[in-house]
Amino acid sequence: MINIGVIGCGQWGPNYIRIFSQLSSARVVACADLDVERLKFVKDQYSSLETFTDYKKILENPEIHAVCVATPTVTHFPMVQEALERGKHVLCEKPLVLDPKECIKLQKIASNCQKVLMVGHIFLFNPGIIRLKEYIDSGDLGSIYYAYSTRTNLGPFRYDVNALWDLASHDVSIFNYLFDGPPLHVSAVGQKCLGTQLEDLGFATLQYPENIAVHMHVSWLDPKKVRQITIVGNKKMITWDDLDQEGPIKVYDKHVERSKIFYKTYGEFQLLSKEGNISIPKIPFEEPLKAEIRYFMECVEKNVQPDLADSQKAYDVVRTLTAIQRSMNRKGACVKVK
Repeated sequence: MINIGVIGCGQWGPNYIRIFSQLSSARVVACADLDVERLKFVKDQYSSLETFTDYKKILENPEIHAVCVATPTVTHFPMVQEALERGKHVLCEKPLVLDPKECIKLQKIASNCQKVLMVGHIFLFNPGIIRLKEYIDSGDLGSIYYAYSTRTNLGPFRYDVNALWDLASHDVSIFNYLFDGPPLHVSAVGQKCLGTQLEDLGFATLQYPENIAVHMHVSWLDPKKVRQITIVGNKKMITWDDLDQEGPIKVYDKHVERSKIFYKTYGEFQLLSKEGNISIPKIPFEEPLKAEIRYFMECVEKNVQPDLADSQKAYDVVRTLTAIQRSMNRKGACVKVK
């Protein structure tokens, strides 16, 4: 039995407690939060939990083997570092940190301490995203021309990071997964529509290897909640809609081909659109958070680093977001992902 401590009982903390409590191999024994009311809320549901306003009480307990960090991003680095150095395996919410150099430091600490460090890039465990990857790798879509994503809603508003760091971190992790690594360079613009210190709206363009262009639109200030991705290949096209419960994946047998008729002048040149069927593959549903936590537990039991969402993947996401932020600060200038 692996004893778990959860640090942070805001939006995601209770969800982690719920899923961990459903696994036979895990037992949540304690949680911590600065908000006494949130602790009372969790205690009312899980009476056996110890609750603390000081997270260090969890790290000092030798009976706790692993911790889940679900606190504001700015607090991640010191908490994760201390947890690893105290011999705890760590599952940390995304993004891991705000500085790529801190990712490298945590990676080295986890290696030296021989502890698992995993980041909660939850969409890598989404069945629809996994199916997208299968279609790309199989070659069914052909060569990928471009892709774009939309992730919008009216709120929830955050005060520790802007909308790009909050929302686009999901899409960056997805596209890095789909295209086997981070982009080469990015350009982005953001806007502070609500007059706060943080951008609540952002548009980013990412250039991946193999000349794949990606565009992302994120917003906390939109009338509709949208979670969509479109990928266009030279053979087929595919869409993913996370809010479509009946069929999140749709495959369009559509493409464009050059006319096979010989032409003498540019005026005779033709591009022909080929229309085909639309297929909706059946996607078995599994709660992504449950799949993520089960994967974390398997890594802890074997004491191996989580290849799917390890600190290297987190580093690639953070350095991409850092480049996006630099581009926004420079009014959309092209910035290399170093």
